[in-house]
Amino acid sequence: MAADPQIVRQWLMLKTLASRRQGLAVRDLADELHVNEKTVRRDLQLLRGVGFALEETVGERGRKTWQLALNSSQPELGFCFDELLALYLGRRFLDPLAGTLVWQAAQNAFKKIRACVAPSALKYLEKMSDRVHLTTVGAGDYSLKGEILDQVQRGIEDSKATLIEYRSQRSTEPVTYEVFPYTLTNHRGSLYLVAHSREHDQVRLFKIDRLESAEVTEFPFHRPEDFNAAEYFRGSFGIYQGDADVAVRVRFSPDVARYVQESRWHSSQQLAKQRDGSLVGEFQLSSTEEIKHWLLSFGPKVVVLQPAELRAEISAELHAMLASYEQPAVEASASPERSPRVPVAARTAPSRGKQRKPNEKSNSSRGSRTRNR
Repeated sequence: MAADPQIVRQWLMLKTLASRRQGLAVRDLADELHVNEKTVRRDLQLLRGVGFALEETVGERGRKTWQLALNSSQPELGFCFDELLALYLGRRFLDPLAGTLVWQAAQNAFKKIRACVAPSALKYLEKMSDRVHLTTVGAGDYSLKGEILDQVQRGIEDSKATLIEYRSQRSTEPVTYEVFPYTLTNHRGSLYLVAHSREHDQVRLFKIDRLESAEVTEFPFHRPEDFNAAEYFRGSFGIYQGDADVAVRVRFSPDVARYVQESRWHSSQQLAKQRDGSLVGEFQLSSTEEIKHWLLSFGPKVVVLQPAELRAEISAELHAMLASYEQPAVEASASPERSPRVPVAARTAPSRGKQRKPNEKSNSSRGSRTRNR
């Protein structure tokens, strides 16, 4: 999950003040954090209000500075062994944040844990950590996207137009867009930027993995007061948006009924257990693209009852899949016209002909207006 830009900024503010024993003026903090002085004053008052020991002092010639007061009245931070164990065991759950400021700070904390724990205890911790495994199939790797994420988050927080170089899934070269960044969202281990694109004159999704650069400009934009990420994605079965209002009704077989009931798949879902052990699910969506692929993952364990259009789409997908499997299996580097009676030496010689490219099928979202490009 992406860190909130405001939280990241305030985190950096506390870290900066903690490292500057003499304190910093509001103007200096604003320069270091790349924000205006009004934002700094607001953050200082907020942090002070929630309990952080922030103090404003007046020095020589009336210069005012802010300090993070670490005095004896504050309880020292200390952890019991089981608390250290819990923190260390949970470190792998921060991996999706790799490349962000939160992840970097967490790594520093884990280094301190390793430094203060005896080698035998550390060995035990490492052994215990192997008992907790986090799958990362398909998750994005943002270890090299730190600068891009920082620019995007600044654009979101300061409401500044941002120039991004973006290479879509079907593009061979990156294209530069000027966008008004609204928010970041995490979907299945990948980060997406929700932004209004001036070129397209609409809100679109940009996958962070496909951003090659990002640069915040000095030009402000007005973020719609009524924009809310939860509301924006309400009709989607993930991140795809559409203009339709589709009622989806499906029947899950008894074999997968319990699995489906164990999770909340969509805010509109209604699940009804049937006498034969099957499960009827109902969803209200703006697009059927993503739920179609989800339903296909169940194979014959699910049947679409309505709408008829979705039922027909899934039927076509299944027929196409069956047709592909009815063809002889051919390796990509092999020649499909090779005769089995050709001598071994000739059969193993590399082919000089053009390699046949696998067919690619593009599935467009029914009624979709916002695409994961």
